[in-house]
Amino acid sequence: MSLRRAKITAVSHHLPERRVTNTDLAKFVDTSDEWIFNRTGIRERRMVDKGVAASDLGASAAKKVLEKRGIDASEVDLIVFATVTPDMFFPSSACLVQQKIGASKAWGFDLSGACSGFLYALATGTQFIQTGAHQKVLVIGADVMTSIINFEDRATCVLFGDGAGAVLLEPAEDGEKGILDFILRSDGSGGQFLYMPAGGSLNPSSVETVQKKMHYVHQDGKNVFKFAVRGMAEISQEILDKNQINIKDIKLYIPHQANMRIIKAAIDRMGLDESQVAINIDRYANTTAATIPICLSEAAESKRIKKNDYVLLASFGAGFTWGSILLRWENEELY
Repeated sequence: MSLRRAKITAVSHHLPERRVTNTDLAKFVDTSDEWIFNRTGIRERRMVDKGVAASDLGASAAKKVLEKRGIDASEVDLIVFATVTPDMFFPSSACLVQQKIGASKAWGFDLSGACSGFLYALATGTQFIQTGAHQKVLVIGADVMTSIINFEDRATCVLFGDGAGAVLLEPAEDGEKGILDFILRSDGSGGQFLYMPAGGSLNPSSVETVQKKMHYVHQDGKNVFKFAVRGMAEISQEILDKNQINIKDIKLYIPHQANMRIIKAAIDRMGLDESQVAINIDRYANTTAATIPICLSEAAESKRIKKNDYVLLASFGAGFTWGSILLRWENEELY
């Protein structure tokens, strides 16, 4: 028995209204617009207001997806929520989103894959469609990274922003390809280079962990950069070779938006033209699990991708985790 195919039938995103420019950051961090932009490609980022959590951003993106698709939340079977900044350890943010959007018949869970979280979640949701277990799967990538950033550490605080993106997965029609393939990887030996040391069972929250600033992102930028460039480029080429697709046939390459230098180095290794690459890091910074769906949503809204176009997604993140997903875009009438 052959598996049926899954396709993305709608995509959307949600961003906080509050814009924080590099100049704004320079008012209380020892940095400058020039320093940040030259090293990262970032001009500004979005930040939530106090009391706004990942599930709020995710729910807003999900509502927009359902509205675009023209269906009620009660039709959703499953919610896969990718995040490293859940509202709390439990209940899951997926459950909170389920309640907020009224998806009364859906079950759901959170998935922790850091910056590769959305690809992990998309691949997971795809398989629920392929096997016939579900008809409509909502995949969300959302993070409030500013909640775990040390604004006294200029090496990390300039890199991140808040945001959410979401897609709806459904069975493809006859003749449609949709999600063609995915390759996902992890290497735990890289965990030491990008992590948040406290808050879990190893280092439970305490006065001491707070005083030592252990609840913030810790990063070894040089090692992350080196592995990210090689990892994203190699796995992207691997999935193209596996599916016998030439890089020139890719309409849009959507890499994780971590650093402009990483993106440019990766696309140079792959031989891509910049006209084939989605870039919005200058406006939103690194929103972790949300970067790829936000880029995909903006590409669909601007008609940068159209029906039958090949789209290649690639990511690299803490874990280390990395991966690529190859798909053919099967929508145009919704946008």
